[in-house]
Amino acid sequence: MRLSQILFSQGFGTRRLCSGLIQHGEVQVNGEVIDDPDADYEPQGLVFEVSGKTWPYYEKALILLNKPAGYECSQKPKHHPSVMSLLPGPLRERGVQPVGRLDEDTTGLLLLTDDGSLIHKLTNPKHHVPKVYVARCKHPLSDEQVKRLLQGVELREPDAKPHHKPELARAEGAERLDEHLLQLTLIEGKYHQVKRMVAAVGNRVETLHRPRFGALTIPDDLPPGGWCWIASPAQIHA
Repeated sequence: MRLSQILFSQGFGTRRLCSGLIQHGEVQVNGEVIDDPDADYEPQGLVFEVSGKTWPYYEKALILLNKPAGYECSQKPKHHPSVMSLLPGPLRERGVQPVGRLDEDTTGLLLLTDDGSLIHKLTNPKHHVPKVYVARCKHPLSDEQVKRLLQGVELREPDAKPHHKPELARAEGAERLDEHLLQLTLIEGKYHQVKRMVAAVGNRVETLHRPRFGALTIPDDLPPGGWCWIASPAQIHA
């Protein structure tokens, strides 16, 4: 694949802009400045530099973001900055989108990708991808509350018609970590699901964090607002 096409596919702007970056000596491959936009490379496994920053080639981008509080998982945020503002321009340019959503005040592991089919697979409860949440609750947690979360509680969707029956939402796992700290494992992604489930059993979520998505956890050295590449979707199911 031509080097200019590689840059274009990775979100570095229009074809003309990518060619210009190369011609002006802004691109290196294997430590060598390449000034020919038509230079041919095998893209798979290629690592290159643009304006001093290292970029690996991925046909489809898959990103893990350590989401801080105060950001909306939306391309068009209403009240707070978008999580997209935490990513560099090339990733925004190639159209990565959040896999599901975390509320503005919820922190933790958020995946983003430009692979539409992968988004569908990871958000469809039929595929049983577990997500782990840790909620700090306002009131002490009782054994009965944990039991009810495992058995399932009825939730009515905000836009449901009055004659529609509430849907049953059930935790795949529920564990009391201390008097006020609850760990929940869900395979669904209903609107405000954790908060609504906890409210349905008579408690209230004060803070919410997601430390795990499938087999992925937040790297110890990744600060809030930081991101890293996920080399393959297979790592989610490892």
